Amino acid sequence: MNFDRHRRMRRTAYMRDMVRETKVGKEDLIYPIFVVEADDVRKEVPSMKGVFQVSLNLLEKELAEVNDLGIKSVIFFGIPNEKDPEGTGAYHDHGVVQEACRLSKKHYPEILVILDTCLCEYTDHGHCGLIDSKTQDVDNDLTLPLLVRTAVSQAKAGADIIAPSNMMDGFVSEIRKGLDDNGFRHIPIMSYGIKYSSKFYGPFRDAAESTPSFGDRRTYQMDPANRLEAQRELESDLAEGCDMMIVKPALSYLDIIRDVRNNSNVPVIAYNVSGEYSMTRTAVDMGLLDEAVIMEQMVSMKRAGADMIITYFAKDICRMIDEGME
Repeated sequence: MNFDRHRRMRRTAYMRDMVRETKVGKEDLIYPIFVVEADDVRKEVPSMKGVFQVSLNLLEKELAEVNDLGIKSVIFFGIPNEKDPEGTGAYHDHGVVQEACRLSKKHYPEILVILDTCLCEYTDHGHCGLIDSKTQDVDNDLTLPLLVRTAVSQAKAGADIIAPSNMMDGFVSEIRKGLDDNGFRHIPIMSYGIKYSSKFYGPFRDAAESTPSFGDRRTYQMDPANRLEAQRELESDLAEGCDMMIVKPALSYLDIIRDVRNNSNVPVIAYNVSGEYSMTRTAVDMGLLDEAVIMEQMVSMKRAGADMIITYFAKDICRMIDEGME
């Protein structure tokens, strides 16, 4: 091996940047926003420092900051005024995320809008579907038509991408058919098809006010111990018509991101989830870790094969990029 060649390649910072294999840009980031139906709310999430619930009437200001920082894509999660067993707020044509999408498109049409397609933020029990009164389990087949209604209402509101996160069996094919039948063949589906039953979701449930009131979601989310199951989920969702695949969470599942990248030709999205955000944010704020660790984590997701990253750090990362931080 020619060791001198490697020394020469390390000689300048410019040269190091020129040959860097993995880079993170603003165009890689998707910023999650929690939108509240009630007026005049801008409330920091207690377990997620720097992340806020924002009212519809204050959303334009939030989007202005997002736009000024250069963030190209957002994903909206809704917090309705009222919840019920059927999650009717999810598929109401004037629901909170539908209105958030319309507002975004009116003021910042260049920002790509992704809408989370699920019932858990709208049901009073916090589960992702209708509950069978006898078994107290989620009824997969009865839930599917409501997810289709939700997706169609979101597409009508102007969503650029539909992102179903419910993990019901057959959800991609049913939503694809529903969108196609209603004239939305051009709207892609970003599937949360590889979504693990993780303990890293705690702060999100705080932010979205969607903690299950009984039981848990292990019956319809994946076992963290399973790797081969992810391949089966990938194959199933691709066959049903998904256009992009999310792996959630990200940091503890980099091997899964690489597997999905190696076994598909669709865009792969890493979801840097709330628990990953909160533990890193806390460590940085306490001085236990340098802020540069945030970018290091993003690079690890890109290096594993992610094309895009959903992350609550999007604003911080844009500032780092502007400041020239590696």
